[in-house]
Amino acid sequence: MMGLVSQIAQVVMLRELLMLFHGNELTIGIILAAWMACVGVGSAIGTMVAERTERILPVMALNASLLLPVLVIGLLVTRGLRGLFDVVPGAYLTLNDITLASFLILAPTCLLIGMQFVLLAKLWRRHDRSEDTSGAGKTYIGEALGNIMGGAAFTLALVHLLNPFQTVLAIGALVVLAVIWAARRGPGNGDPLGPWPGRLMWLLLVAAASTFAWASQIDDFGHRLQWSQIAPEHELVEVRQSKHGNIAVARMDDQVTFFRSGHLMFSAAGPETAQPQLEEQDAAILAHLALGQHPAPERVLLIGGGFRGTLSEILAHPVTRVDYVELDPVLTQAARDHLAPATLAALDSPRVRLIHDDARRFLRRSEAQWDVILVDVPDPNTAVLNRYYTLEFFDQASQRLASGGLLVIGAVSTPGLRGQAVANRNASILHTLEQSFRVVVPVGERFLIYLATQDESVISTDPHLLRQRHIDRGVQSIAFSPAHFHLLLEPGQLHRVNWVLRQHGRSPDGHLGRPEAAPLRVPSVIEQLRLQESWAPVHQATFINSDFRPIGYFYSLLFWSDLTRSDQTRQLARLMEIRAEWILAPVVVVLGLMLLLRLIGQRRKSAPDRSFAVGIAVFTTGMATMAMQIALLFAFQSQYGFIYEMIGLIIALFMAGLATGTLIAQTRIRQRASLRLLAWVQAGIALFALGIAWMLPLGSQLPGEAATFSFFAGLTFVSGLLNGIDFPLATESFRAHNRRAERSAGLVYGIELAGACIGAALASVVVAPIMGIVACCLLAAIANATAWAALMIARRRHAA
Repeated sequence: MMGLVSQIAQVVMLRELLMLFHGNELTIGIILAAWMACVGVGSAIGTMVAERTERILPVMALNASLLLPVLVIGLLVTRGLRGLFDVVPGAYLTLNDITLASFLILAPTCLLIGMQFVLLAKLWRRHDRSEDTSGAGKTYIGEALGNIMGGAAFTLALVHLLNPFQTVLAIGALVVLAVIWAARRGPGNGDPLGPWPGRLMWLLLVAAASTFAWASQIDDFGHRLQWSQIAPEHELVEVRQSKHGNIAVARMDDQVTFFRSGHLMFSAAGPETAQPQLEEQDAAILAHLALGQHPAPERVLLIGGGFRGTLSEILAHPVTRVDYVELDPVLTQAARDHLAPATLAALDSPRVRLIHDDARRFLRRSEAQWDVILVDVPDPNTAVLNRYYTLEFFDQASQRLASGGLLVIGAVSTPGLRGQAVANRNASILHTLEQSFRVVVPVGERFLIYLATQDESVISTDPHLLRQRHIDRGVQSIAFSPAHFHLLLEPGQLHRVNWVLRQHGRSPDGHLGRPEAAPLRVPSVIEQLRLQESWAPVHQATFINSDFRPIGYFYSLLFWSDLTRSDQTRQLARLMEIRAEWILAPVVVVLGLMLLLRLIGQRRKSAPDRSFAVGIAVFTTGMATMAMQIALLFAFQSQYGFIYEMIGLIIALFMAGLATGTLIAQTRIRQRASLRLLAWVQAGIALFALGIAWMLPLGSQLPGEAATFSFFAGLTFVSGLLNGIDFPLATESFRAHNRRAERSAGLVYGIELAGACIGAALASVVVAPIMGIVACCLLAAIANATAWAALMIARRRHAA
């Protein structure tokens, strides 16, 4: 039950905190790090309590009685926490704010959960009348099985049936019932629960049942409190739960705005607006510039954007068919309920085929070809959205274009592109597109529209040609006129934008500075395309955005922070200065300390090197497995498009491997205190991490979704398996030295969580977005190889 409740509580709080932090994957690592750190501190507190009392059940009763209200209060505080920070609506919290908020919210729950592990380990050891750490191993297995059940239950049922407050009330009540059941069954060890703890728990169950009836009203109040801080000038209309995220609909006057997990998706005219105008202007510019580039567009693929007016503007052209791919059917239904009839009329056109699917998955399956592929999605501010700006997606789209076809995609910009962040992000889009297309031309000022094709004769920067083409087609649009082509393609501005973006990113340190200003006389776009063949090549590591090195989404975070929080920008910019070779410093320090402790131990006839080596092994195992999990989550998301619903199932797979590994170690290994065996487990984890680094890019090319999911599921399970084998070996190695079972169990549990905390933070904040997903696996391999070396040094001395 502890594992089940812990898992569900973790996923619920993770989803809620992602809303608070605007649904950014960079923060997943910080949230998980805070969770691991606080649970580790809780296990240390549990160790102290377990060593000072024999009355474990009354302590468990108090723990369970506190956990239930703490879960509910923590959830409600999360909804209103944004108001405690000095942040304007729409701005991201800084990394410091995110870290502080994560610890503030998660600490009460995690401290209680961490205490439970050591208390239960002692209860089980006392029940078995054993002196070793087998009770901790059994608790570890039981917790993992509960994690599996919790992850599966949340993913398959709870997320669809209950709101977050109903969910935490239910799991809090389950913990209380579990303690009552355990007390009545009795372990036969003379540890009665006592009358007052029992009465308190029954009172809490009655209170939880009463509150459950009002949970929907509490949830609605929490959402309104949250949105009064996210968008105070908007009225929250409704919130819908989707497997892709939390869909919120807000309204100001007759403008309706849609958010997913706190991220702005689009704004459009409300149902009272007879003829939308201003709301559709950006969409109209994108649609008419895109279709005007093609001499005779017939088949169009639109990815996103249909509800903000792009679809209706496309239909103003004489196209024969538009395939409109929209990811989320919940978003479609919400749009139908709240948008203007004129906006929605396009959906019912016989020329439109609405497809609810992930666009990349749709392109993989489809054999069709289109004259124009128009991508109208928000900027790549998350790893999910970044998937539409990567080399892999551009290659995929290029293969689905008919002869003479073009891909069109856009991103927000600033006049002059003078900022480092906006220049990095928009230059990376250009340079990545040029890896897949022969000709790429960015157009615009405050919003850049990238035109990309394989045919050099397709793209035109002549406004007169495009104007005449527009008129000849008889296109009618209130939001766009033929004169717009002259504004969009004004030569001076067009040439400067192309020059700045094409020049930026051609040096190893180009991403660390602002772009160079354009010369007084800027060559034309055609001249620039010819000249750039003789320029220095683009620096691939920092300006090519890919699934396995999603640097574009990190630059987008920098850009958005530059607009809203200058202090956040400075924090993120410093991360770009980190170098991969810095990992060598802690390796040298650890091995140096290991040799020093070995020397001290030889002189004093003690074994500090043994304890230190085992501690390093536990720490690096926690760090490595978490770094690999972050890598697998990012890679899984790049293929499937979302982890919002699946995260519980993914964690359940890891915990299944964890339980299996611990069970194998408990039942099949007799000499669990062997340093040699522990050392080779570290070597196995290091080799497995190297294997993942090699296999991940290959796995992304597997045919079929079943094969891809099985691939990721298998890697996740095996990483948990290795972690599970490590835990009993490490706890018994510590106990063989200090002869204290609870202290050994609590120490290993805490150190492993500390390592997981560091691994989560490093992998998600620094390594994955800046150095790449594969680098997460290399980090794990180096960490465990260091632990192997430390254990081998300790083993040689003690063997001697």
